[in-house]
Amino acid sequence: MDRTVVLITGCSSGIGLHLALRLASDPSRSFKVYATLRDLGTQGPLWEAARSRGCPPGSLETLQLDVRDADSVAAARARVTEGRVDVLVCNAGRGLLGPLEAHAAGAVESVLDVNVAGTVRTLQAFLPDMKRRGSGRILVTGSMGGLMGLPFNAVYCASKFAVEGLCESLAVLLTPFGVHVSLIECGPVRTAFLEKLEGVPGGVLDGADAKTRHLFSSYRRHSEQIFREAAQDPEEVTEVFLTALRAPRPALRYFSTERFLPLAHLRLADSSGRSYVAAMHRAVFADQPAEEAAAATRPPAPGAPPAAPQ
Repeated sequence: MDRTVVLITGCSSGIGLHLALRLASDPSRSFKVYATLRDLGTQGPLWEAARSRGCPPGSLETLQLDVRDADSVAAARARVTEGRVDVLVCNAGRGLLGPLEAHAAGAVESVLDVNVAGTVRTLQAFLPDMKRRGSGRILVTGSMGGLMGLPFNAVYCASKFAVEGLCESLAVLLTPFGVHVSLIECGPVRTAFLEKLEGVPGGVLDGADAKTRHLFSSYRRHSEQIFREAAQDPEEVTEVFLTALRAPRPALRYFSTERFLPLAHLRLADSSGRSYVAAMHRAVFADQPAEEAAAATRPPAPGAPPAAPQ
């Protein structure tokens, strides 16, 4: 029986690396995994982990693929010896943290190029063959930052909101082709993602006003607390990818954690946005748990004027 051919972007570390290992070492031996990396010089940890997990020979290959370069994506596609990709995992991504006015133009462009344009380039390369064959699965690493705005993450959230719209639009279109799109909505995950942030605030904050610096300090404390309390291991998140991959009727969205859903629901419940803005501000800057912040800010009753922000 033919193995399921899976190609994953962004496999140098984190979710991509762990997903590649999970599939390549699956007891069913039913997957052939192409783990792609922007720089093949960083593939050492992947192969070391593959050896320690006993991945069978031929279950895992690495390819160079830079989502910022359409020629690189096309070259990786041409090196898939089976001539098809059954499951495409768009996982490559970058973050950008800090006050919007402090971001260098190059950092903003880099995040949008990888997270949005890079995802589009990858889909453009692999989607036509899936449509021709009438079969395919596309899994995209999403984020709670694509479902609700987060302070000091404006550009990152903008990129992830764009990915949500991209995938939702494709999901509506592709059903008649037998191609299914699923977003894996992740909360904080213990990976090297934070170490790869573009334009990590340092001396650049010296140019920010005093109130912004104070709020950013509060945000960092809140973020560190959330990571201590709620960050998931990559292995836990990869099981959500497996659930989506194996589902007979895949959903558009799968959530790796339910911790932040009350705030996401609040954002939809009050179309004015006032309730969400107030609740998120309280959650981040008043150290109020997300569930409590959402419960404390009830959306207005239908037909009633929205409450003023607190």
